[in-house]
Amino acid sequence: MVSLIDYGAGNVRSVHKSLTAVGAKVKLVSDPGLVYSSDAVVLPGVGAFDDCVNAMKKQELFEATKNFISTGKPFLGICVGYQALFERSDEFESTEKGLGVFEGCVRRLPDSEANKVPQIGWNAVEILQDECPIFKGIESGNYFYFVHSYFPQPSDETIVATRTNYGVFFASSIWHENIYATQFHPEKSQKVGMKVLKNFIDLM
Repeated sequence: MVSLIDYGAGNVRSVHKSLTAVGAKVKLVSDPGLVYSSDAVVLPGVGAFDDCVNAMKKQELFEATKNFISTGKPFLGICVGYQALFERSDEFESTEKGLGVFEGCVRRLPDSEANKVPQIGWNAVEILQDECPIFKGIESGNYFYFVHSYFPQPSDETIVATRTNYGVFFASSIWHENIYATQFHPEKSQKVGMKVLKNFIDLM
């Protein structure tokens, strides 16, 4: 059973539908007491870093998520659910602290004539860690769907699983032990995104 954390994120339904389509049994979880006992957890997210962090704290899902990650069972963060794993964000000059699972800050993409911010649409993903389980059977250079203005900048570059170029190279996904997270939206990335989700649920 995959627990999909429901703190009010706008993309929770589409993630639920996609996980179900690749064969997962999924339950929406808003009770912090149910998070720790899950077989795997997915933290989705769209919108602002502060909104995500504040909503999780209000529903007591913040500490529950950190506690689950410490169990060593599979965890997947998507978009803002990825950004929330880091210490802080520059968005709106935020003073909110993220989950702090990894050291680093969430930065804004540079705006230019060639690369408008937010980035909305398809972009190539270069796989840096061929052995990363969620990219099994996926070739480097495949395109995934992005909707974001900010990206995490990990202090430890060894956790970066893929990178993407949008004015700058940024960590479009990370992998460390049981923790996987993507800036792109696998649930919106058609067949290649569904493959990422299938690879994730196969870890259980």
